[in-house]
Amino acid sequence: MNLPAMLIVGVVLFFLLRGIRESAGANRVLVFVKLGTIFLFLLLAGPHINPQNWTPFLPYGWSGVSAGTAVLFFSYLGFDSLSTAAEEARNPGRDMPIGIIAALTLTTLLYIAVSAVMTGVVPYPELDTAAPASFVLQKIGLRLGSAIIGTGAICGLSTVLLVMIYAQTRAFYAMSRDGLIPESLCRVHPVYRTPYRITLIVGLAVAFITGFTPIHIVAEMCSAGTIFAFLCSCSGLLILRKRYPDVKRRFVCPAVWLIAPLGFLSCLYIFSQLSAHTLELFTAWFILGVIIYFVYGRKHSHLNAVENESAQ
Repeated sequence: MNLPAMLIVGVVLFFLLRGIRESAGANRVLVFVKLGTIFLFLLLAGPHINPQNWTPFLPYGWSGVSAGTAVLFFSYLGFDSLSTAAEEARNPGRDMPIGIIAALTLTTLLYIAVSAVMTGVVPYPELDTAAPASFVLQKIGLRLGSAIIGTGAICGLSTVLLVMIYAQTRAFYAMSRDGLIPESLCRVHPVYRTPYRITLIVGLAVAFITGFTPIHIVAEMCSAGTIFAFLCSCSGLLILRKRYPDVKRRFVCPAVWLIAPLGFLSCLYIFSQLSAHTLELFTAWFILGVIIYFVYGRKHSHLNAVENESAQ
């Protein structure tokens, strides 16, 4: 049992139940700690880079890059979750695109920098550890820095948990308003104005999964779900442009008939690189979701009811 992970989820759940202001305040502090930790690591480890450790640059070829991308896709979880806060943003038409694109760009640059430094300081076969950043600093004799980086990494993981649990509860809240899940699950707290029931359910489910499921299975399942969600987003974007061309949009994807198909095909290729066991688990969860939709969601969906009435 991974008790520390369950305790971290409990702390995150407490802030989410208290409301968006408290959650945003805690997340802001943790993000600053996380960014400070990353820059501290780059500052301490950067001078010890040995370029020879980057040779060969692609030891497993592009097939290895594709397989690694499929497994680590979950590490980008969070940037798209900003869209679930649209109803609570002052100017979502402007703020959402800026926030999503800026978060994705900054995250990518930091990932590249940290990966380059780690593999430049220590040969990549030695980085197969639970805390590679701390291991790198230990390898060059910086034990105090290693401890600081380890603590900062925990703070960094906490921000991801906070954002993802928040995003999932708001997604369920939107689904409940459409009738896809029981509306009673997303009742708003009279004092904190948060959907406390579904927040508790999601938080407890996350705590159970993190506490009793091997991390590699969780990581690959998260990647599978994320890739599939982007597959749906790319195809859904084309469908919406075709069916509702006159809808007013504050942000419009440029060259949509090129970008969306390329996004769909690239996600489909990465999805195919996942392990057979992961695909089997994902298929089982997908079938369960489809069953829930046809047994309950389709019958109670307000949107389906409106479309059926208009069709008649």
